[in-house]
Amino acid sequence: MRVAQDMSTHTEKEKAYLIAVDTGGDAGWTADESLEELAALVETAGAEVVGSVAQKRVTLHPAFYLGKGKADELTAAKQATGFTMLVADDELSPKQQRTLEGLLDVKVVDRSRIILDIFAQRAQTHEGRIQVELAQLEYQLPRLTRLWTHLSRTGGGIGTRGPGETQLETDRRVIRQKIKKTRERVEEVRARRETAARARDQRLLPAVAIVGYTNAGKSTLLNALVGEEAALVEDKLFATLDPTTRRVRLSEGQTVIVSDTVGFIHKLPHQLVEAFRATLEEVTRADILLEVVDLADPRAHEHRRTVQTVLDELGAGHKPRIVALNKADRAEASTEAQASVVGRDDRYVVRVSALTGQGIEKMQEQMSAALAELWLEVRLILPYSAGELLARVRERGAVTFEYRDEDVLVEGRVPPSLVDSLRSEAASWQRALTSRE
Repeated sequence: MRVAQDMSTHTEKEKAYLIAVDTGGDAGWTADESLEELAALVETAGAEVVGSVAQKRVTLHPAFYLGKGKADELTAAKQATGFTMLVADDELSPKQQRTLEGLLDVKVVDRSRIILDIFAQRAQTHEGRIQVELAQLEYQLPRLTRLWTHLSRTGGGIGTRGPGETQLETDRRVIRQKIKKTRERVEEVRARRETAARARDQRLLPAVAIVGYTNAGKSTLLNALVGEEAALVEDKLFATLDPTTRRVRLSEGQTVIVSDTVGFIHKLPHQLVEAFRATLEEVTRADILLEVVDLADPRAHEHRRTVQTVLDELGAGHKPRIVALNKADRAEASTEAQASVVGRDDRYVVRVSALTGQGIEKMQEQMSAALAELWLEVRLILPYSAGELLARVRERGAVTFEYRDEDVLVEGRVPPSLVDSLRSEAASWQRALTSRE
């Protein structure tokens, strides 16, 4: 095993050349900025970036992605840099990929393929791996060529193909069968998560989902809330894919369930959103969202727009949220950076440093306040015998208790799911008191 590891460390990195087209339709992003992020993705995937080029065009060229003349210039760039892989910043059509491969005789991939590769490297759990597998299969299906001839272990030959079926058709059939089986496994994951969610609902604990752009500090923030190393923390894009869920006690004594979710990114492949929907349903089930924003990043505003786009796609864009402006210890002290990131609709905003702990207590207070807005006002009298219900109210509600001779006056705000139980218990106690008179 040690020999294999030593050999892998000396494996020569692939040399990547990046290309992008600026059509003017990517609000908030220039082609150069998008290429800069693509370079970080390629390096995260394990390749070396040796050059890049961007071109302004009204539309993408249907065959060459870049214009024909600019594509021809890539031959000279290949001779100058020795690149072995061409990476496009947009998702390539099968025709564009084949044309560029024929022109340059190198591997041609796109941003989506790079992200899928990183996800494949990062997935640690069985759940994460099967979701990545599904995304890869769905990406791969329309891109099959006759060069891909070993997808089936049947080896071809008599009895392995239908009448007149070509190898390409056989490969497509194999891929579709794999997609079907993998989707079934993803559905099993979804069912397990729903069961776990119902169990949490029965405990009546509020749910908070941490969302944000990749590498904004979500896992570090979860660790700061929990007070221990609950989630993997690395200064890398998509350092962790597998969601982490922990109980967190807020400053006012409430207990909430907080889930760290996969980071979002510009031009996130739709296959990944679909494949990870089972995991991302933690976002749709949450009572509130905790959106982590890297205040030190000059593109934080564009990152927030990307996060909102994905949340809208998941049907969770309307949920109440706290905006945690993270890495405040590294950002400028002025409010200019904050003003460029925070919108008029952001009601709960707090500057924090997940690394140093700055602002964590205030953020917990805002989480309590945001949850309380979803709840109903109550003023009820309960007997001491309702101890279990009182404990649940203390754990989830924002209430005060006045302990009296025979009973407890409960006053404050509680989740709607608790109101019926409280009112029923209070009514029973009132009838008991009335029967004594």
